[in-house]
Amino acid sequence: MIPLRDVIPSRTVPVVTVALIGLNVLGWFYELMLPRDELERFLHAFGAVPASFSAVTLVTSMFLHGGWMHIIGNMLYLWIFGDNVEDHMGHVPFLLFYLLAGMLATLGQIAMTPESTLPTIGASGAIAGVMGAYLVLYPRSRVLTLVPIFFYIELIELPAVLLLGFWFVMQLFSAGAIAATTDGQDGGVAFMAHIVGFLTGVASVFLFRRRRPINRYWMS
Repeated sequence: MIPLRDVIPSRTVPVVTVALIGLNVLGWFYELMLPRDELERFLHAFGAVPASFSAVTLVTSMFLHGGWMHIIGNMLYLWIFGDNVEDHMGHVPFLLFYLLAGMLATLGQIAMTPESTLPTIGASGAIAGVMGAYLVLYPRSRVLTLVPIFFYIELIELPAVLLLGFWFVMQLFSAGAIAATTDGQDGGVAFMAHIVGFLTGVASVFLFRRRRPINRYWMS
């Protein structure tokens, strides 16, 4: 299933969401400019490598990606769900929330494979946090989604709770399958980062939400 857009318009300009997308795209094009050997050194320096952990890479790793589908998919999800969460939280709280979710997501992946020498890269842990927050804030929203049905593809408006709930369950099954069949040294999708990021979003969304202003006047 591929989400295309939701039905809730933003009341404000999502400047942080747009800026995050811009930084990720810039980081990706910089990666494309590097020769292969330099790219490998770059990813090991700025990706989060469990066996040689550096705290700063919890942030830098969020702006690196491993392929066209990786960056396109992540930025699509960030664009669909990020604007509404930012609208609800406010710009600065949303940025802090995004960074927190991304850092905890990366730590979750590191905890799963502490001896790995492979860098963890990508914004999907932080974006999973945004998706978790969206689920809590807008469970009744509907998301226009490409759904493959046998040999056909249908456009269907799915409830956010169904789409995001299904996505989360798939991450749980995938993480369990990987844990049962590999030692974490072969690379692939960091499903544990997705799980931890999503749960962080669900658990912390109300700490970052925008408080309604108090009316300091009488109305008649």
